[in-house]
Amino acid sequence: MIKTRFVAAALFRPLLEPHLPDWVEPHWFATKQEALELAPLADIGWFDVHDKKDMAAIIRAATNLKWLNSIYAGVEGMPLAELKQRGAKVTNGAGINAITIAEYVVMGMLTIAKGYREVVHAQDRREWLKESPGKMELYGSKALLLGYGAIGKLIAERLKAFNVDVTIVRRTPGPSSLAPDAWQARLGEYDWVILAVPATPETEEMIGADELAEMKESAVLVNIARGSVIDQDALVKALQDRQIGGAFLDVTTPEPLPVDHPLWQLDNCHISMHLSGRAQDKMFARAAERFLENLKRYHKGEKLEPLVNLDLGY
Repeated sequence: MIKTRFVAAALFRPLLEPHLPDWVEPHWFATKQEALELAPLADIGWFDVHDKKDMAAIIRAATNLKWLNSIYAGVEGMPLAELKQRGAKVTNGAGINAITIAEYVVMGMLTIAKGYREVVHAQDRREWLKESPGKMELYGSKALLLGYGAIGKLIAERLKAFNVDVTIVRRTPGPSSLAPDAWQARLGEYDWVILAVPATPETEEMIGADELAEMKESAVLVNIARGSVIDQDALVKALQDRQIGGAFLDVTTPEPLPVDHPLWQLDNCHISMHLSGRAQDKMFARAAERFLENLKRYHKGEKLEPLVNLDLGY
């Protein structure tokens, strides 16, 4: 039997090896050098490493690759054009962390609405507050949600339970949605602007000085997408000038954010250090389960899910 060679990080070995079928020949790497040496063998590769440049180099070395799998939802930094040229399929981690990220968005909104950061600081000081530092209710507020993939859908679902009026931006507009070219003109209507879009050239700095100027003075910008979708210098100025009410940023540019960056100093900016997807203990188990299901599809010649569009970049 000719076996399909599979190369992956040793981190996934305990979750995958007991369940791999006999037509798969697994190879495991623990270091970048091992990955580079094994990559040319791979028919199927799972090359997730922390450094995106190292990951791209490993992928480029996988010249026989037919299917690349990743736990990462964002595929920016991967050599997508080369993968397309080789005819390789790419599956990503879209939706793997959707539940916890959607919960993080609700947490961030409630934290700001109720001024809860000041409550925590008061507890640290052992000070009994007599007034709530935040008096906003989510009930009846209006949110603009840019991005309606797996994460966006769960955000909308959870906010509707709080009676938030959610308007989504999607390519095919409907009764409760706007087209991609229509949302800027409506920015002044919303209490919350939530970014859940993929990082692509199309979305780079989609929120800049002009968009911030159109938002309500009390509006809050929530970003769980990528730092690149915001003009960060323009955001700093808008927050410093109290042009908008605040920002909840799970992502920044760069990451980690330098210790002397002005965003750290702003009392109307909340930074959660890209922890939203990590605030759970099921990520690797879910990713392994999805991969094993896709492995069955691969063997039968069926469509893999979720399949990345290598032209669009998501």
